[in-house]
Amino acid sequence: MSRSFRLSRRAMLKGAGSIAIALPWLEIMERGRASAQAATAAQRFLAVYTPGGTVQDKFWPTGSESAFTLSPILKPLEALQGKLLVLQGLEMKSAIGEQHQAGIVAWLSGTPQSDQHRQYASGPSIDQVIATRISADKPKRSLELAVRWATGKSHGLLHPINSINFEDNGRFSPIPPRLDPVAIYGDLFGNLDPSQSNEGRARLQRKQSILDFVGRRYQRLLARVGTADRQKLEQHLTKIREIEQALSTQVVPDAECRAPEQVDTSDYDPTTGLSSTDDGSVRDGSTDAAIPKVGKLMIDMMVMAMACDITSVGTLQWSDTEAKHTFPWLGLSEHHHFYQHDGGFRPAECQKIGTWYSEQHAYLLSSMDQVDMGGHSLLDESVVFFGSELADPPSHSKTSMPFLLAGGGGGLRGGRWLKHDRRPHNDLLVSILNLFGDARQSFGTPEHCTGPLGNLV
Repeated sequence: MSRSFRLSRRAMLKGAGSIAIALPWLEIMERGRASAQAATAAQRFLAVYTPGGTVQDKFWPTGSESAFTLSPILKPLEALQGKLLVLQGLEMKSAIGEQHQAGIVAWLSGTPQSDQHRQYASGPSIDQVIATRISADKPKRSLELAVRWATGKSHGLLHPINSINFEDNGRFSPIPPRLDPVAIYGDLFGNLDPSQSNEGRARLQRKQSILDFVGRRYQRLLARVGTADRQKLEQHLTKIREIEQALSTQVVPDAECRAPEQVDTSDYDPTTGLSSTDDGSVRDGSTDAAIPKVGKLMIDMMVMAMACDITSVGTLQWSDTEAKHTFPWLGLSEHHHFYQHDGGFRPAECQKIGTWYSEQHAYLLSSMDQVDMGGHSLLDESVVFFGSELADPPSHSKTSMPFLLAGGGGGLRGGRWLKHDRRPHNDLLVSILNLFGDARQSFGTPEHCTGPLGNLV
C-alpha cells in the first residue's frame, strides 16, 4: 500500500455521468479525517428562530459557568447540555426601528431597519455570508424553512415583521422561507425514489447499468489498500448486487443519507396566513393543531438535507414576530402575541410555550447528534444558533437576549453558561463567522460591534 495514498471520508467510486457509489469507512481515511478535524472551520450552520423573547426568570440557569443547572424552560435540553452554550447578557443594540420588526431584521444581520431598503436590513444576514463561503457549490445554497409563518399584520406575505434572511450582495434583498412541507419534501428527497417519474426510471436504469463498471473500479482499489480495508471493501462489494436487485423496487438508504418519514400534512394549510387578520381573530384550528407534526417534519428534512450534503446552511422559523396562531396541543386557545402583550403579560403561558420550543430544539440537536459523519456526528461539525427578536415580552427589551449556541463546529466548546455585560449581539455574529474561518473582526453596523467575543472555543 502506498504511504501517500489517502481517501476522503466522502470518497466515492464514480461511473458514467453523475452516478457514484459510496465507499465504506476505511482506515485509509483516518488521516484525512484527522486533518479535517484539525482544521477548525465549522462545516454546517443552522439558525432557529422562536418569537417573542422569553420569561427571563424562568430561562437563565443557576450555578457557575461549567457547573450549572438548566432553568425550567431549558430543562428539555438537559441531555445535550455538554454541547450547549447558554449566552446571557448580550444586547441587541443594532435593533433600531419598530419594536418587533427591528429585532427580527437585526437578529442575523446586525443592522437597523433601513429606509433605503424598505425597512428591511441594510446588510446581509450571517447565514447568507456563511453560505457564500461553504455552500455555494451545493445543490441548495441555503435552505430557509418556516412553520405557521406570516400571521397577523403581514397577511401571509413577506414583510419586515417576519424576515430573517437577507442576500449576500449589494441589494440585501429579503429571502422568503419555504412553507409547504409537501413541496419541500418532493424538491429535496423526491429523486431518492426512482419510481416517481420517467426521469427517475431512467436514472434507475443508468445506476443498474454501471454496477459492473463500478465493480471493476473496486478491484483496482483493492490492490492499493491494506488487509483490513481489503476485507471491508470485499464485503461492501458483495452488496452491490443486492443493491442492483433492490433498486428496481425501492430506495436503498445509507447510514447518513435517507429520505425522512413523510407524514400526512393534508390538514395543514401553508398559505393560511393569507387569510389572517391584524388582531389574529381569524383562526385556523386544523392548521394550528398540525404545527407539532409539521415542525417535526421540517426538522427531519433540514437534518437530512445537511446529512445528504444537499446544503450546508439552513434556517428554521417557528413563526413570525406576531405568532398569531394558537397552541391547542398545549391547551392554549389564544395566540402567542396575546400571552406576550395583547392580553397583558401572561408568564405562565409564555413559559409553557417556551418549554415546548425547547423540546423541539432538543429533538433537533438529538437528531443531528445521531447522524454519523465518519467518526463524529453532524452536530459535532455544526454551529446551531437559537434566538428571538426580543428579550422580555412585556417591555420589548432587547437586553440579555435569550441566545443559545450548540454543536462543536469550529472548535465551539459547549457545556458552559457564559455571562456578558451588555456586549452588543453583533459581537456574537462576528464570532460565529470566525468559527467558519472568516477572519473579519466586525459585522453589521460597525458602531454596534466591538469585536469577537473570544470565549466560544
